[in-house]
Amino acid sequence: MTAANGTFSMQVAPTLVPLLKFYFHEEVRKAAVSAMPELLRSAKLAMEKGVAQGRNESYVKQLSDYIIPALVEALHKEPDTEICANMLDALNECLQISGSLVDEGQVRSIVDEIKQVMTVSSSRKRERAERTKAEDFDAEEGDLIREENEQEEEVFDQVGDILGTLIKTFKASFLPFFDELSSYLTPMWGKDKTAEERRIAICIFDDVAEQCREAALKYYDTYLPFLLEACNDENSDVRQAAVYGLGVCAEFGGSVFKHLVGEALARLNVVIRHPSAKEPDNVMAYDNAISALGKICQFHRDRIDSAQVVPAWLNCLPITGDLIEAKVVHEQLCSMVERSDVELLGPNNQYLPKIVLVFAEVLCGKDLATEQTASRMVNLLRRLQQTLPPATLASTWSLLHPQQQMVLQSILSS
Repeated sequence: MTAANGTFSMQVAPTLVPLLKFYFHEEVRKAAVSAMPELLRSAKLAMEKGVAQGRNESYVKQLSDYIIPALVEALHKEPDTEICANMLDALNECLQISGSLVDEGQVRSIVDEIKQVMTVSSSRKRERAERTKAEDFDAEEGDLIREENEQEEEVFDQVGDILGTLIKTFKASFLPFFDELSSYLTPMWGKDKTAEERRIAICIFDDVAEQCREAALKYYDTYLPFLLEACNDENSDVRQAAVYGLGVCAEFGGSVFKHLVGEALARLNVVIRHPSAKEPDNVMAYDNAISALGKICQFHRDRIDSAQVVPAWLNCLPITGDLIEAKVVHEQLCSMVERSDVELLGPNNQYLPKIVLVFAEVLCGKDLATEQTASRMVNLLRRLQQTLPPATLASTWSLLHPQQQMVLQSILSS
């Protein structure tokens, strides 16, 4: 739907919304569900582009106030697990579009519905576990149960996304609701839960720590032991979420995180030094561990042997798997070089060639730094060209592929 359709959203909504509960036909419900975010999106676009004459934010709010409660109510009555996941997905999109237009009463009803969804989902999983113990249980039913459990994980996945959206939108004012949900979320960290459930639980805490900062410090005692343990989980997605969370806690945890720096380093070390750390399945966890190590170097240098740890971090660069973390890490490196970080440059500037090499690889790579960071790197390289001995510079360039040398020469001479 486009902005031009936005003016019709309010006229179309009363026809489509009741179809969320059209129990005679699943495809009709699915189509109605997928239309909800589109109606809201086009209304918002129409308002922003001035297509809807005389319509302002209250028009979008009116539509949002109609659609979101209707979705929550339909979700409460939805018998089909797959459509339940679709509804949660649509609800999350609607929340992202509506943002702070969603009022506290609606947040309350969404949180209550999430509790209901999680309770019902868990009891369905328990029933299936019981079914596997029956005498007449066979391979065919085993396949069916596996499929049903995958749908259940999709439901939990969408719940995690909705909570992430609410945390990002309302920040610390969402924490009373988070407190209510903690008895539902804490069991998801358990070893008896699936890797996907553990990952979702960790991501929710990561969001709380990142978005609520000081207000989230009170949760560290409860959740950090789980997070530290999960850093070395056998599942790479769980590891990635956990080491990312450690980086967030290192950045925002202040004195509360200080006494855990030693254990955090030990956990990250296991991830970084793993023989298959850079294989495709593990590279995202590896990159996030490098990023977390960088944050410990930045925010807790007084608690580490920085003459050892900072060069070890530099040695792991550049990172090329997680492009979001790559931009963060390479920007940090740039800032450290700009302020002539003593431990980074090393005695007699011995690590400068490695720094030049990292800059070169970042500049020749694809999307490894923001435009701003890249131009800062180019300026630093030009400065280093003037200050480094020609022999050092030549030996550094020789470590680059011919293709990289050409790219770099053209960047530096332009």
